[in-house]
Parts: sequence; structure tokens; C-alpha cells
Amino acid sequence: MNSRSQPLIILLVEDEPADVRLVKVALQENLIPVDLHQVVDGHEALAFLRHQGPRFAGVPRPDLILLDLNRPRMHGRECLAALKKDEHLCNIPVVILTTSEAQRDIGATYALGAAGYITKPADMKQFIVAIRYLCDYWIKLVCLPLRA
Repeated sequence: MNSRSQPLIILLVEDEPADVRLVKVALQENLIPVDLHQVVDGHEALAFLRHQGPRFAGVPRPDLILLDLNRPRMHGRECLAALKKDEHLCNIPVVILTTSEAQRDIGATYALGAAGYITKPADMKQFIVAIRYLCDYWIKLVCLPLRA
């Protein structure tokens, strides 16, 4: 079993305020030790990860990225493809967290290198459970690469 001495650093790529709030509530309800950062789209995610601009200077490298697919300006699949092509970012696990249940989305994101695909449960209690399972896996079970 993995034992983390520091909180898991998560980058949430989500533009819907209600969904951001749901993730925050689920993390709090589950008492999950995380350092959560949020951006609204793929362009901001790439800028965050590449420390571009004064807003993202000095931000930490995330241990995990939670990526919604239907993003403005840059679709989640485009963002995922760009991440996996970048030799400095490709080893950061990306889990898709979206409302889409479409097989074409599921297949395409795994083909691009997604580490997982979760369809957002509509029920708040189920959403809290899903976030607990997700974080238990990434915090307690999996060995992640050291932060650069």
C-alpha cells in the first residue's frame, strides 16, 4: 500500500461553477487531504502546467488531473492529446470526469492515454462516493512518480 505524507495535488479542469462546488464538497465530506487547483479550459490547463504567465508562476505540478470533456475554447480530448504529447507532462495521470456516457468519448480518451473515465453521477451521495473511491485509489493504492 502507498502512504502519502503530503496532500494529493489535483488540477480540476472544469468551467461549470456548480460542478466545481460539487467536487469541493465531495472532497470535504470525505475528509480527503488534497491541494485542489481549478482552471476553466484546456488552454488554461496547459498554461497552468507549463507555468505560463504571472497567474501560473510557481504553481505546483499536480499529481492528478481531473478533466471534463466539454470545455470552451479547447475540448477535453484536445487538451488530453496535447498533454500526452508533451514529454514534460505526459506522465501526469488524467482522469476524465464528465457527464458524457458516449462510447466514442470513452474509447477516444483511453486511446489518447486517459488513466480513467468517470461519468459524473447525478445524485450527490453517489458523486461523493465516486470521489472517495477515486481519491482512495490515487492516494492510498497507486504509486505516483515523484514531483519534479
